[in-house]
Amino acid sequence: MINTLGSMISVHFSDHPVRDFSSASTANNGLFKMFFHSMLRRGIYLPPSAFESWFLNNALTTADLDATINAAAESLEELNG
Repeated sequence: MINTLGSMISVHFSDHPVRDFSSASTANNGLFKMFFHSMLRRGIYLPPSAFESWFLNNALTTADLDATINAAAESLEELNG
């Protein structure tokens, strides 16, 4: 589940909508932790908690975004084992 508001993104591993702290708390935060560390190994530094937002901004280049997307795809593949 990816929530967005403007340039903010919030990623949750959940099979239900995440709308507030209670629903975010029921997501698979252990899986988020593994995703975070997998991204970190690939050089992508994300907020370390599922309760924080990622921010897109003009400082990011297309190459930065492509690298993040590729690292996320590799990380998700790794988690699927």
